[in-house]
Amino acid sequence: MSPAEDPLPFAGLTGWESDDLEEALAAYLSTADASAGPLPSQSTPSARAFFESAFQPVLISGQAFYTGYYEPELAGSLQRTERFRFPLHAPPPDLREGEVWHDRAAIEAGDLLAGREIVWLDDPLEAFLAQVQGSVRIRLMDGGIVRLGFAAKNNRPYRSIGQELILRGEGTDGRISVDQIRAWARRNPGALGALLRINPSYVFFRALDLPAETGPLTTMQKPAVPMRTLAVDPAHVPLGTPVWIEAEGFRRLMVAQDTGGAIKGAGRGDIYVGSGAEAGRVAGSMQLVGRMVALRPNAERG
Repeated sequence: MSPAEDPLPFAGLTGWESDDLEEALAAYLSTADASAGPLPSQSTPSARAFFESAFQPVLISGQAFYTGYYEPELAGSLQRTERFRFPLHAPPPDLREGEVWHDRAAIEAGDLLAGREIVWLDDPLEAFLAQVQGSVRIRLMDGGIVRLGFAAKNNRPYRSIGQELILRGEGTDGRISVDQIRAWARRNPGALGALLRINPSYVFFRALDLPAETGPLTTMQKPAVPMRTLAVDPAHVPLGTPVWIEAEGFRRLMVAQDTGGAIKGAGRGDIYVGSGAEAGRVAGSMQLVGRMVALRPNAERG
């Protein structure tokens, strides 16, 4: 345990007694065997008894900041048409793992991904947001569904278009939702391309064969669980770790199962909300401040 992490009693976790820990345990067990380090196996019939006997809560941050993410569901086409003109791409063949590749502006200006298109969408902002989310369900005109997940990225730093718009005076009280970004795009269609290009990061996709009822694949290569999967910075919270969130009316045990380009630093988390438009509405407006408490295996005590 890091000296900077303060141990806490379970009784000190507000809302702990009322959370559905059986649901949280199912999410934890789905990735426990895929974690980088050893994690406790279920040793008691009761989820509450298991967590309270096998783990020690430690405070990661008293001023954690949480956003939400989701799996968009969008109309699309496997071929470019007059309506569907904005592609999502497979990785370029010359991309090496960890290599810094061309930035978004250069990719678009040079059409550097020609021939790597997987699907085509009808809205450039939604194509951009699918990259931010890292997964997407595409509804084809013939009724079929194509599911795409993260394959690689160009390893350029992520820059938030929302923060850029806030600097320009958009948003409310220093915050901006995805719906507010969409409204700005409708008002300023000619300026949208330049706004998107301020983010040099670019995400590439791969097709996934997943049951319709499961969530998208996480960094741990297991399906995300709505309201139980948390994206974190693994430099501060190892993947697979149970994490107690205590923030502005949101109190529940989640599992660090995913990562994200904008999720950096201790106390930064991204909550997986689910799939589809309603999940997108909730995720797009989620901006919570509160505590982040990791459950460390008792073997790490002291």
